[in-house]
Amino acid sequence: MIELKSPAEIARMHVTGQFVGALLEEVSAAATIGVNLLDLELHARRLIQERGAESCYWDYSPSFGRGPFRNVICLSVNDAVLHGLPKSYVLQDGDLLTLDIAVGIDGWVADSAVSVVVGTPRDEDLHLIRATEVALEAAIEAAQPGNRMGDIEASIGEVAEEFGYTPNLEFGGHGIGRTMHEAPHVSNNGRRGHGMKLRPGLTIAIEPWLAATTDRIIFDDDGWTLRSADGSRTAHSEHTVAITEDGPLVLTRRPSERKQNEVSAKQPHVLP
Repeated sequence: MIELKSPAEIARMHVTGQFVGALLEEVSAAATIGVNLLDLELHARRLIQERGAESCYWDYSPSFGRGPFRNVICLSVNDAVLHGLPKSYVLQDGDLLTLDIAVGIDGWVADSAVSVVVGTPRDEDLHLIRATEVALEAAIEAAQPGNRMGDIEASIGEVAEEFGYTPNLEFGGHGIGRTMHEAPHVSNNGRRGHGMKLRPGLTIAIEPWLAATTDRIIFDDDGWTLRSADGSRTAHSEHTVAITEDGPLVLTRRPSERKQNEVSAKQPHVLP
């Protein structure tokens, strides 16, 4: 069942989303050469505890996975893209790291992910990350009341194709609100004009993720970490978004993103 949220409930989700955005920005900034992934996990735990928030990952036991997830953040390196189980690994120059986290505050959840390069970036990695970011923004722009879910999904697939990638459709976005995973499913490709009608009050996590040279994935022996089947690098971008009467509202913007948007809004429009 799909639950539409009231403006007051969306406002409460926005509080959680702003915390998630700030947490992701702080933890990703700490991901430097020589840092152990377990230190990033502990950093995230401290921030969650200090805020009085609750991890959505701790004890998470879906149909996949091996036993309950006993961490608060997913950390996926290089060819790993989803559900990266934090382990003792020291970040190296050029590593591509994806950080994905969902937390709840006062019963309302937000979910977000970001991919970053540690140290010296490779052009092909920046291209891959940029593809997920552009796809996410295109999907957000398509999340207008009256549009269809297929408009969001097609926006992701079209950008992926423009950048030279093929999205995997086994894992995608999802409804979110009182819990981390709610209906509906949000695929990373689709057909415009198809699917459910987008109505104000719908809250979804949109999360394009891509592998450089394949659309197939495999599981690690830990039963959680998902990797590209051919070992190529991966990237993942995600925001929690509310459909409102005035259009899409991104609930998990990171502080730097909000600042960039404010600067852009103040700049005068120059006609060509």
